[in-house]
Amino acid sequence: TTDKMLLRTHTSPVQVRYMETHKPPFQIIVPGRVFRFEATDASHESNFHQIEGLAVGKNVSLANFKYVITQFFRQFFGAGTQVRFRPSYFPFVEPGLEVDVKFVRPETGEEGQWLEVMGAGMVHPKVFQSVKYNPKDVRGFAFGMGLERLAMIKYKIPDIRLFYSGD
Repeated sequence: TTDKMLLRTHTSPVQVRYMETHKPPFQIIVPGRVFRFEATDASHESNFHQIEGLAVGKNVSLANFKYVITQFFRQFFGAGTQVRFRPSYFPFVEPGLEVDVKFVRPETGEEGQWLEVMGAGMVHPKVFQSVKYNPKDVRGFAFGMGLERLAMIKYKIPDIRLFYSGD
């Protein structure tokens, strides 16, 4: 019945399904629309587009993750973009990280504030066990970020609700 239905809250199940049908090494990007039970305001919306990534292989490390993500944000926002990694908790990764960016506004030369843009971490060994990978043989990193949040930062859009206003 419809009272027991739940729209997907993240795209992580796609990563699990992929691992169930593919053998490492691989890297995937998983885009999709997601829905959350949230009070909407200028920076929160009940539906948005999420982009998740997963890299799995024999020698995948946290250093690999940090390099890939730093390069991505410097390409996306500009070469002077600063990236910082803070410890955090997410249930399917260990260690878990939140990723923040900060950059100098070219029009003013002023340094911006730190902005959280991504949750991430190293895939927990129990996740690998659940898809029948030996966690002694593979390692991986995973991340997730909101597409609208990145667009808001890059194009100076002040309110996430503008994406769905029809204006």
